[in-house]
Amino acid sequence: MIGKRVLEVKDLQTTFFTDDGEVPAVDHVDFHLEEGEILGIVGESGCGKSVTSLSIMGLVPNPPGKIVGGEILYDEKNLVHLSEKQMRQIRGNDIAMIFQEPMTSLNPLFTIGNQMIEAILLHEKGWSKKQAADRAVEMLKLVGLPRADELLKEYPHQLSGGMRQRVMIAMALVCNPKILIADEPTTALDVTIQAQILKLMKELNDRFGTAILMITHDLGVVAETCKRVIVMYAGQVIEEAPTKEIFDNPQHPYTKGLIQSVPDMREKKDRLYSIPGNVPKPGSIRSGCRFAARCEFAFDRCKKEDPELYQTADVHQTRCFLYDEERVKEDEHKAVVES
Repeated sequence: MIGKRVLEVKDLQTTFFTDDGEVPAVDHVDFHLEEGEILGIVGESGCGKSVTSLSIMGLVPNPPGKIVGGEILYDEKNLVHLSEKQMRQIRGNDIAMIFQEPMTSLNPLFTIGNQMIEAILLHEKGWSKKQAADRAVEMLKLVGLPRADELLKEYPHQLSGGMRQRVMIAMALVCNPKILIADEPTTALDVTIQAQILKLMKELNDRFGTAILMITHDLGVVAETCKRVIVMYAGQVIEEAPTKEIFDNPQHPYTKGLIQSVPDMREKKDRLYSIPGNVPKPGSIRSGCRFAARCEFAFDRCKKEDPELYQTADVHQTRCFLYDEERVKEDEHKAVVES
């Protein structure tokens, strides 16, 4: 059953203009986020995941970056065309973001209370500082932080990494946003705290129905939390399907490689699998499939033409000529049978 779409990204193109020329970091990306779902975007570093999230938030550094095409639709508005003043009303209020490293997102010169109260008063017009402080304490308790009243008086450096990340989640949720973008929310944390943060985000998703865009390179995080998965490579979406379908039936060679790269504790191996080669420098491949140089299944067409996203099932898409070739063979076989 298809839910209501709260966010639609259509043909998004974000380019960085450098001394070496134009670098397309996000290249004709399409996806949507449904009400109350957790959607994962997965891929190696440099694949365009974070730039996609910054594009949605209107936070691409300009210069050198700029959205040069496409639409980001939220509440019947195209966010690409909004002014900075209009985006400030949406940012934090309707669409909030948790950044990868909370220590660089929290201001070290201000207390936790100052920063949370400022965020609340920015969006909740007519509120007093006392009301905002009470709301901040309520949110800190909601994300499982002890002695919330005292935490308001403390500075970011006085908290552990896990506590800072919980503060960031509390700040992101303080205005009950409809969409939460989590950019590698557990990367800097140890595994125990990672599990706690993921459990917390799932609970908040269930409780408030907040749609979450989970950006990660960790397939374990995807398997644990996400309903659907988008796999990105070199600025493009190369596969999209429900999470179970991605793990049970990966179709793109890159996705298969990512899954093979995850160590299996049940099997003893002398050497872990790794995808050969490296992610290409953004903008370095002008024609052909961007994964062709690393792909064991590549053939001549892969190096000359850029594959489109092929619909391989009702809920599965992949950007690979192997599936186009199979379709051609099926059509030829059908024609032979019918004749």
